[in-house]
Amino acid sequence: MKRHYATLLFFSFFQIFGVWSQDVQIFKVEDFDLKGKVKSCLVITDYGREFFEFNEEGILTKTITQYNDSDQDITDYRYSNGELLEKRMESYKNNVLDESTSMANFYTVDTVPTRKVVEKIISYDKQFLEKEEYQYNEDGKLVRIISSNTDGVDETTFEYTPYKNELTISTFTNGILEKSVRTSERKGPKGTQKVVLTKEYLDGEPNTAVEEVYGPEGKLLTQEDFLYDVGEKEFVSQKKLFYHYKDGVLQKVVTKTLNTEAVDEYIFQFDSHTPKNWVKKIITPDNTYTTRVIKYYPEEETPKEKTDH
Repeated sequence: MKRHYATLLFFSFFQIFGVWSQDVQIFKVEDFDLKGKVKSCLVITDYGREFFEFNEEGILTKTITQYNDSDQDITDYRYSNGELLEKRMESYKNNVLDESTSMANFYTVDTVPTRKVVEKIISYDKQFLEKEEYQYNEDGKLVRIISSNTDGVDETTFEYTPYKNELTISTFTNGILEKSVRTSERKGPKGTQKVVLTKEYLDGEPNTAVEEVYGPEGKLLTQEDFLYDVGEKEFVSQKKLFYHYKDGVLQKVVTKTLNTEAVDEYIFQFDSHTPKNWVKKIITPDNTYTTRVIKYYPEEETPKEKTDH
């Protein structure tokens, strides 16, 4: 029954976040693997272009997804007092605005007695698409989303279960378990590692799982994909990826399955800005490439220290 009208950026959000969060989020420069006072970033690949624009506080204000010379999506974000107020996504096909697929998202925030955000989604041809009501508890954690559209009403609830050094967040849709994410810590050879185990369920039954291990600096070290074996009643590993870094920069990813092993090498070029950002990424042996054209706001100059003579 449930339909999602959130704007999914063509490729960048999936590359950066893996999945789209269900919470209302305000994206910042650092969420796009960027550093410093970035004004804009144009991402060029062999299958499209995407443009990101940020304000001086480092908050995302515009995206342009260019599919080809005549098809593009333009999304503008408006804020008020640090809250997302409005998001407009305009879809152009053959250089003409498509009002049926263009939409506006309007947000209202209420903090009494606890935080609540209401999102209304309306198409440019004045059709009501969906209403989302995000409810939070006293600790500011999202606990419920009530979605209503022409098909009916759905309720998504979130349960938070702490246990020793672990926290499990379980997602239920209309009372049926849909996903669980367990975050824990463990001692590694170079310090404390964060382990994130995400299990996906189908009609309440286990289906797939992914375990990600992050190092002390927050970099992904391994990712293991599992598929649930109904007969054995357990998750069975399908493949495991090993991420290797040099001086904090990704160098290669080794993918292992039961019978195969593949290696992807990563080559980066960086700009001369301080702090520096990568402007070209090449992945071999397929030789896929990504180029980034980055513009910056003027960096604030650090006052020179006075010296006594």
